[in-house]
Amino acid sequence: MKFISFLLTLFITISAYAQEYRTETNIAYRDKGNEYALERCKIDLYYPTEKTDFPTVVWFHGGGLTGGSRFIPEELKNCGIAIVAVNYRLLPKASLSECIDDAAAAVAWTFKNIEKYGGSTKKIFVSGHSAGGYLTNMIGLDKKWLAHYGIDADSIAALAPFSGHAISHFAYREAKGMKSTQPSIDEFAPLFYVRPDAPPLIIISGDREMELLGRYEETAYLWRMMKVNGHKETYLYELDGYDHGSMYVPAFHILKAHIKRITGN
Repeated sequence: MKFISFLLTLFITISAYAQEYRTETNIAYRDKGNEYALERCKIDLYYPTEKTDFPTVVWFHGGGLTGGSRFIPEELKNCGIAIVAVNYRLLPKASLSECIDDAAAAVAWTFKNIEKYGGSTKKIFVSGHSAGGYLTNMIGLDKKWLAHYGIDADSIAALAPFSGHAISHFAYREAKGMKSTQPSIDEFAPLFYVRPDAPPLIIISGDREMELLGRYEETAYLWRMMKVNGHKETYLYELDGYDHGSMYVPAFHILKAHIKRITGN
């Protein structure tokens, strides 16, 4: 009987804790555009209902800019933070500029709406894995994307790319007829926009010997060039023993530690 009572108490406790969060799905962050844009440009919002002034993570999924779909990471649930899980248009139906613009539009939506749910605009973090990490870098370092929506990129609490390109994205290079082994740094490369006044930058990579081709080294170069340019809060982590596909799980622990450090939450 004591064991049954314990299980019942545990179930009630867990149920009550779970009810402190709410998920709203298929929220449009665009109300104009073609059919594909209106179909794709949606978010899911997961947030605590019994606290205010909470941090928010805008999360971009991976998939090489050609696939993937939004999801709310399990590792960020029940942590006292909100999650904005974003779908964005994909290649080849959309251009690379449209993919990046969607990412900026979703972040702008968050700045303009999160207070309605109790969140703080001073505690908005942007993160993503692989292609999502690339989008994180682009809209955080190249200020024009968010400026289009009236948002200062430097208002972001921190950028946390998980194994995201620092050079031009491989899908973009392939479309230009370049080999996968041919790197480039142009207007579509985060490295092109290194600057000392960017938000805190938390760069996380998998094991350099297990990652995608050159991924650790290019992110390490981004770290170095941010430092050379005088940026005071650029961090670089290499997760030994984790490949590209598995590194994002432990990376969330690093992200949560920085959220706590920056916000106190």
